[in-house]
Amino acid sequence: MKLYIRSSACVSPQNTFNNEGFLGDIIEYTGTRLKAIEPDYKQFIDPKQIRRMSHVIKMGVAAAKQCLIDADVAMPGAIITGTALGCIEDTVTFLTRIVEQQEELLPPTAFIQSTHNTVAAQIALMLKCHNYNSTFVHKGISFESALFDAIMMLKEQDTDNVLVGGTEEMVDTSFKVLTRLGLYKRQPISNLSLFATSSKGTIGGEGAAFFLLTGKDSADNLAELTGLKILYKPKSIEESIIAFLKSYSLTIDDIDLLITGRNGDINNDAVYDQLNGSLFKNTSLANYKHLCGEFPVSSSFALWMAANILKRVIVPEIVGERIVGDNTNNGGANSSHVVGVVTNNNPKTILIYNHYQNKYHSLMLVSAI
Repeated sequence: MKLYIRSSACVSPQNTFNNEGFLGDIIEYTGTRLKAIEPDYKQFIDPKQIRRMSHVIKMGVAAAKQCLIDADVAMPGAIITGTALGCIEDTVTFLTRIVEQQEELLPPTAFIQSTHNTVAAQIALMLKCHNYNSTFVHKGISFESALFDAIMMLKEQDTDNVLVGGTEEMVDTSFKVLTRLGLYKRQPISNLSLFATSSKGTIGGEGAAFFLLTGKDSADNLAELTGLKILYKPKSIEESIIAFLKSYSLTIDDIDLLITGRNGDINNDAVYDQLNGSLFKNTSLANYKHLCGEFPVSSSFALWMAANILKRVIVPEIVGERIVGDNTNNGGANSSHVVGVVTNNNPKTILIYNHYQNKYHSLMLVSAI
C-alpha cells in the first residue's frame, strides 16, 4: 500500500508558514539560537484563548490547522504528535511558582498545560475531534515514532487520513542548560555560515511541522512517503542504509538527493562527512539545520522541505551542498546553488538521514508521485 503526503505546514525560524516562495526569502541570524517566526494566530485561534496558550501550543495549532486547510479536510481520522521536551515553557512556569509561592495556592493552568500531549489534545479540542489521539516522547526520534504510528494506522486501514506532526519550543531555561552541556556554541555565529566553521556545538532551534498522510492517490498530493527506519546506535550506518534501500529494491545510485542533518558541530558532522566521502560520494547533497536550528524533532522540517522539493521540482539554492552533474558546482564542501526547474537533475527520490547526538538515527525515503 502506497502512502502519500497530502499537505504540510511548517512554522520555523524562516518564512515557511504559508509561503509560496519556498525558501527564497532567507533570514540570516547571528547568535546561537534561532526563534520561530510567529504567524498571525488570530486566524486560527480565538483571541481569548491565545493569551492562555504557551508558544509551542500556538505553533502546533496553527501548523495543524493550516495543514488541514491546505488538504481541504475538516476532520482528520487521527491526530499524532511527537515531541521530546513538550510544553517546557509551562513546565518551567509551574516549577518556578512552586518555589516562589512555597507550594501553596498554585494556579493549575500551567500544570495542566505542561504535559507533553497538550498540543495534540488542544488540536482535538478545537476541532471537536474524538478520533485516535496520541503523542510520542522518544527523545531524538519522537517525530519518527509518531510517523511510524501513522503509517501503521493507514496500512491497517483504521482510517483514511492521519494528521501527524512534530513540535518543539526553546525557552531561556532549557537553552541555558543545553548550552552548559555543550550542545550549543558559546560564541555568536551566522546561521548561513554554520558549516564554514569547525568547532564544537551547534545553534538551537524550534518549530512545528504537520503533515496529512493518506493512502489515497491524488494529483494534489505533495509526495509519496515510501519508507521509514529508526536506528539506535547502529554498529554500521553504511550497512544499515544499504539494507534499508535494498528493502525497497533500491541502491545508492537510485537516490537523487540526500538531505542530511549536518548542524555545524564537529563531532556531530563527522558521521555525515564520512558518508559523504564514501557511500554518497556521487550523490547530490543538501542540508537544512542552518535554517531551522537543532532540536529533537528537526527532521520534521526536513520532511516538509523534501515534500516541497518534489512537488515544486526545485532544490532551493540555500540548501544545496553538492549537486552532482551540475557544471556550476566547484565541488566545494560549502558550495550551494539552484538545481533548476524540470532539468535532468530534477530529483525524484530523496533520502533524509538525520541523527540526534549520534544515538538516535533515522532514515526517511520520499518519492515523487
